[in-house]
Amino acid sequence: MYRILYQWWLLLKEAGWITVEELRRIFTDPGIIVIFFLGSLGYPMVYKAMYWNEQIQNIPVAVVDLSKSPDSRDFLHKWSAAPDIKLAYDCASMAEAEDLLRNQKVHGIIYFPRDYADQLADPLGKATISLYCDMSSFLYMKGIYLSCNQVLLESMRNIQIDRYENMGLDAEMAWALVQDAPYTETALYTYNGGYGSFLIPAVLVMILHQTLFFGLCMMAGTVREEKRELFRIPGRRRGYSAFRITLARAAAYFAVYYCLAAILLGLLPRLFDIPHIGNIYDILRFNVPFILSVIFFSMCVGFFVRNREAGMVLLISTSLIFLFQAGISWPKEMVPVGWKWLSYLIPYTWAANGFIHINSMGATLWATRTEYIALWILTGGYFLLAVTMLFIAGYRQEQLESHPAAESVRDPLEEFSEVEYTPLQD
Repeated sequence: MYRILYQWWLLLKEAGWITVEELRRIFTDPGIIVIFFLGSLGYPMVYKAMYWNEQIQNIPVAVVDLSKSPDSRDFLHKWSAAPDIKLAYDCASMAEAEDLLRNQKVHGIIYFPRDYADQLADPLGKATISLYCDMSSFLYMKGIYLSCNQVLLESMRNIQIDRYENMGLDAEMAWALVQDAPYTETALYTYNGGYGSFLIPAVLVMILHQTLFFGLCMMAGTVREEKRELFRIPGRRRGYSAFRITLARAAAYFAVYYCLAAILLGLLPRLFDIPHIGNIYDILRFNVPFILSVIFFSMCVGFFVRNREAGMVLLISTSLIFLFQAGISWPKEMVPVGWKWLSYLIPYTWAANGFIHINSMGATLWATRTEYIALWILTGGYFLLAVTMLFIAGYRQEQLESHPAAESVRDPLEEFSEVEYTPLQD
């Protein structure tokens, strides 16, 4: 019994040494400190500053009113009361309005044809209003289109009531025919309708994912450049050593990033006044498989990193891909099937959707069990893959040490080995 306890003590002692050494590498590397801490805590401030004004107001719009009728003026009067737009120019022709739009002096055009009032007066007529929006920015289109649509719906209701009254119906019956299904408009989850409140929760998860991914790849590249072993434990069986090394390294990264995740996903939404109606304890429990899956995913990718700068290339080339594949800023239905299946292998896809469900939509952890279980599956799969790859790297080194002449034979497995070794001299 004493011997068994002593063996366990040695195993824990070795794993603890690896964890402490990995923490030392984190806090003594200026580049890692910048990525892990300044990047994780600084980027959210930058994004919030960019979207501080949730909605754009006083968007300049050009008016082309060829009707010059009381009906068109009444429509414009109601529309000008909306805070989103400002009727900046009254143009005599569409060519003049298009020139203003081309020079970015306005971001929208509203056009009333000459027969607008005549079509409204005709019981069977169909009046047409043309609206043109600047699509260079989604927020311009959103502000102009939604405000115009609200005025249009109200005007259509009044026009229908007038037509029913002209047909001989009293006002009460005409109103009942138009408003046969009363409704109340309620904004769900994103109560202010702002784009920042919608996007920033997904961006917070992306910042955690990519800074951890970039940092671990940078550390893997540093090991390759310095040509040193990665915590090789002498006198131990390769399988147990690889298993213990992987867990010990993951423990160091998890200790750092779980605290950062608690700050970013638990505290910042409350400081930034982003919709946060979820249970904080569900968020903290959801962070466990998210952080672990990203750690083991990054370890697997790190085997292919040859130098320190390669992490930056991976960061730049994958950030937008991961963001669009998750189906947050781009509809899932429009993502090609191949890319959609590929996104299921990325922890961010499940983490972003799960966090939004819990934080912004008030779902419980049980209601988000699909994303939660998927993250645990990715954690287990990438952990086994990382252990296997480290085991193969150790096996390759033992073969080189046992047969120095075999060094001249290049092994394909050496390409993804994270550990560089010094060959034995003859």
